[in-house]
Amino acid sequence: MTTTETTRKTREPQYQFEVEMAEKHGLARFGIMSNQTWRDDPRRLLFLLSRYKFVSKMLSGHKKVLEVGCADAFGTRLVQQEIPHVVATDFDPVFIEDAIDRMKRDDWRADCRVHDMLSGPIAENFDAAYSLDVIEHIPQEKEDAFVGNIAKSLHEKGVALIGSPSLESQEFASPGSKAGHINCKSAKPYKQLMERHFDNVFIFSMNDEVVHTGFYPMAHYLFALCVGPKK
Repeated sequence: MTTTETTRKTREPQYQFEVEMAEKHGLARFGIMSNQTWRDDPRRLLFLLSRYKFVSKMLSGHKKVLEVGCADAFGTRLVQQEIPHVVATDFDPVFIEDAIDRMKRDDWRADCRVHDMLSGPIAENFDAAYSLDVIEHIPQEKEDAFVGNIAKSLHEKGVALIGSPSLESQEFASPGSKAGHINCKSAKPYKQLMERHFDNVFIFSMNDEVVHTGFYPMAHYLFALCVGPKK
């Protein structure tokens, strides 16, 4: 049967290509983690994607970028819109396998790898790196190894964006979130950690989908923009 015989007709013709795309390629699906978020707390997915958008805009222009802790890599696509080569890593092979399988179905294919940043840096020179919602899961005694290995994965002028829920936000966190959030920080100690591994560190506040420079104790999320890794 031809395309016109199998597709439904939209009342406004400019939308017809969307029906044809769905019938030809199938519907895109969530990853393991993003599926759970969409089912249980869809607003959180908005916040997550807003963080990825901020990363994509801040790192726009870089050629090769490392993601540390991509989980199912659902948000990675936003960074791919600005960066030609994204290497997405996670220490859990379950999520990497899911990301690779999902990316086979469309044209948004990142280089997805299993890697535990606590085991050491990636032996490549990246222009930039980012890590969202990971460092709060790292035990305090290992946090310097984590940030240090990110820094060592960058070239001498590299940039990193590392995002984490703030310590102040944990009063309002869900039980599931609190179970994994073992190392949330306030802005000052968060900056001090990053400064041990980068020459310059700039802290941004974030509430819901809005990034700003407001009063840190009222921020539910913190972004550290780190420049110049200390080797």
